[in-house]
Order: sequence, then structure tokens, then C-alpha cells
Amino acid sequence: MLILAKAVLAMMIGFILAIIFGLILIPLLRKIKVQQRISVFLQNNHKKKEGTPTMGGLIFIIPTIATIIIFLLTDKIDYSENLFIVMFVFVAYAILGFIDDYLSIKRKDNEGLTEIQKILGQLLIALVFFFVFMKSGNDPVLYIYTLGIKINMGWFYGIFLLFVLVASSNAVNLTDGLDGLAGGLSAIAFLAFALISWGTKMPGSESIAVFCFVLVGSLFGFLFFNTHPAKVFMGDTGSLSLGATLASVAILTSHEITLIVVAGVFVVETLVSIAQMISIRFLGRKLFLMAPLHHHFEKLGWAEQDIVKMFWVCGLILSMAAIAFGVWI
Repeated sequence: MLILAKAVLAMMIGFILAIIFGLILIPLLRKIKVQQRISVFLQNNHKKKEGTPTMGGLIFIIPTIATIIIFLLTDKIDYSENLFIVMFVFVAYAILGFIDDYLSIKRKDNEGLTEIQKILGQLLIALVFFFVFMKSGNDPVLYIYTLGIKINMGWFYGIFLLFVLVASSNAVNLTDGLDGLAGGLSAIAFLAFALISWGTKMPGSESIAVFCFVLVGSLFGFLFFNTHPAKVFMGDTGSLSLGATLASVAILTSHEITLIVVAGVFVVETLVSIAQMISIRFLGRKLFLMAPLHHHFEKLGWAEQDIVKMFWVCGLILSMAAIAFGVWI
């Protein structure tokens, strides 16, 4: 019962602070004209969204950080090195996304950091993550519990971690294209990992679980403003941070394989985009009407809300499967 009460409290505080912060931040973003530019390829369907405030990821980032600090100061959770690693990734990728959003707004286009600059930034943060991860006494081991496999990857584990962090952050970034889509899927994914973390006997797993519950509450608060019609977008500030943090939680709880299941929708969105690029480059034709996948459904004439609900349901089904087998997968 104590664990359940702590989980509810974490979500409740995260949610309330996000609502309050959103009510303050959104008018401020409008006032200083922190506005989203819509891609020319989406003008027909998304024309009404032109000028919607962006950088809304701050609505769930700031309350989550504040809540975790409150919990640490009041001894609601214990400090652990793994919690520090998760918080570092959460904040560092948010700063990288914030810089990207800021440059886009300053230049009044959708071009912030170049792809090379963004990847280098992501890799640098991932390298720091790996250094701290190993210094904290973690082992370079990949567990596949269902098959009873334990693989000591040695130095190659570092490359593997870099790939997981960068791929996950970009996957959420790609999926952030419809009102409430990335935010809702992320809330479902972090709720799954909150429950999986609590059942994992790893150092600091309870504090990581509480972090996930807080973030879920904050994301629900963000969705109050971000569901259709969105009053604010999370921007790269939010999407890069969410993806990398989800990956870091999976790594620290030794559920990297489970991440593929929980983040299944994000994975499919990414694979569709890669397949589209390869097909255009080498075959000279499109496999889909538009990538990522959610835009393909838009081109087919689906309503935005119906696409979002379908993707949410898919994410929920995958997460329930991951929770059911999370202690083994």
C-alpha cells in the first residue's frame, strides 16, 4: 500500500505542477512569439497550427525536476547514482532540444541545429552517460531473460548504449507530428517502465520508478494543453529528452530488449521513415504517401484524432504485453 500511495502521490504532484506551469508558460510563449513553423509539405492539413507556441516540453520537464527535488529533500525517495544518471540524461537532452528550438525560432524557419550538430550533441551526452554508468559499478551485460541469455558485451556495450540513446531520442522526435501523439505514447511507455522498474531488483530501481511516475503525471498535465486542438507543442525540447530518458531507464533496469516492445510504435515510425528514404534514394519512388507513418494515414484521409487514438491503443497493447512479461523479457 505504501508503494501504491507513493506512486499516486508522485503522479498527482507532477500533474498539478504541470497544469499550473502550463497556465503560466503558454501565455508567456505567445507573448514572446515562440511559435512553431509548419513544414511546407503539411500546409494543407496543418495550416491552422501555424503560430502555435512551441518549447512546451518545459511544461513536463520543469515540474518533473521540481518534484524529484522535493521528494529527495523530504526523504520520499533515496538518492541513487542511477537516479542521477536518469536526471542527467533528462536535463541534458532537454537542453540540446531547447537549443535546437531556439535556433529555429530565431531564424524563423524549421532549421535549428544541423543534423550533424544534433547527432554530435546526442553522442556527447551518451558518452558521458556511458562513463558515469560504468563508474557507478554497472556491468556491460545484456540480459535476455526469456531465453535465459546473459551476454557480456565488453567495450562493445558502449557502442550499443550510444545507439540505443540516440535512436530512442530521434524516434520520439520523429513521432512528434500530431496533437498529443508523442506525449500520449510517452506517458504510456513511462507508466510501463515505472511498473517494470518497481519489480526490478536493481540498485536505485525504486527511485527510478518514482521518477517515471512523476513524469507520467507531468505528461498528463502537458496533454491537457497538447491534445487536439493543441495549444502548445513540446518541440525538440521535449521529444529529444523523452526518447533518451526512456532509453536510459530501460538500460539502467536491464530491460533494453523490453524497450523495443514498449516503444514499438516509435520503432515502427522510425523504420517507416528509414525505408522511405532508402526507397527514394535507390529506387526513385515512395513506399508510403508520406513519412513518418502518421502522415501516411493523414494523406489517406484519416482524421488526426483517429490516427492518434489508434497509435495510443497500439502503444497501450504493446506496453501491457511488456508489463506482463517485463520481469523476464
